[in-house]
Amino acid sequence: MRKFILLVTIVATTLSCNNNGKKENIKILPDSAGPVNKIAIVINNELWENSVGDTVRSIMAQSIDGLPQPEPMFSLNQIPTQVFTGFAKQNRSILKIEQGKADFKIERDVHARPQKIVTISGKDIAEIKEQIINKADNIVEALKEEEIRYKQSQMSKSLSNTTDVQESLGIKVKFPSYYRVAKTTATPEDKFNWIKRDLPTGYTNVLFYELPLSAIKKNDSLVSEIIKTRDSIGKKYIAGPVDGSYMATEMAYAPHVYETIIDNKPTIEVKGLWDVKKQFMSGPFLMYLIEDKVNNRYLVAEGFVYAPSVSKRNYVFELESIIRSIKIN
Repeated sequence: MRKFILLVTIVATTLSCNNNGKKENIKILPDSAGPVNKIAIVINNELWENSVGDTVRSIMAQSIDGLPQPEPMFSLNQIPTQVFTGFAKQNRSILKIEQGKADFKIERDVHARPQKIVTISGKDIAEIKEQIINKADNIVEALKEEEIRYKQSQMSKSLSNTTDVQESLGIKVKFPSYYRVAKTTATPEDKFNWIKRDLPTGYTNVLFYELPLSAIKKNDSLVSEIIKTRDSIGKKYIAGPVDGSYMATEMAYAPHVYETIIDNKPTIEVKGLWDVKKQFMSGPFLMYLIEDKVNNRYLVAEGFVYAPSVSKRNYVFELESIIRSIKIN
């Protein structure tokens, strides 16, 4: 027993000292908590119930582009400032709204780990609202980044064996073990991979293939070029349930196109709706064209969901989290 106590003392002393032998305070944090895409909004009731709350809701609960029905970007849980204590501080993603000197800050792992806390403050209602509006993109980006990081860490606990898929395209990507390979071709001329997850009400999917950089030109016809490309892929590989049917872009809704970064590379992001020709089947898709100049190609990763009559936000979010884990060898 004496030896055990002595060992614990030595370890504790070692961990509490830096390289110079000086003692440092080591903060042991509890695990954070909360469902994916649920944000704790720490704000007093008066501000939450007036135009400040309206401003927060208009930004944090805005509808997501590319879904067939309106769904909020985040689910919000208001916590009055005076009760933000104890377990409430262990929320993973937190937006704090305070009255005081105008300020904006982002902190990590303050009360729990992993955790992201974004704090906005202003001297009065008008200044708080101005701060929220001016920093809207930063707020959303910081909290979404935290949610993606958390989702990826959860998926990494049990990964699917997709070695052949990854080697065929020279990439690394993290799939949860509940995904399976639905189709793959790996010839020098034809590298197409389809990964699938079965759901109680449908399925989610990720496609991987490559295009020469010359196939997509960033000009006024960018959207039409992307649609033409993905429809040709759908016609070739994603057959529908009857002869002559295949997955294509739903033309009644123009896809949303953005610029983003994946694996430190310029990437075209596309969100829209797909349907199956000659069939009543449809759903949301998100597509990423990663500019891989070293290999003179676009690495294309596309996720799409078929899940009638249920919320699709978190399914699409999972697909985005998978795709954003891509690393090109």
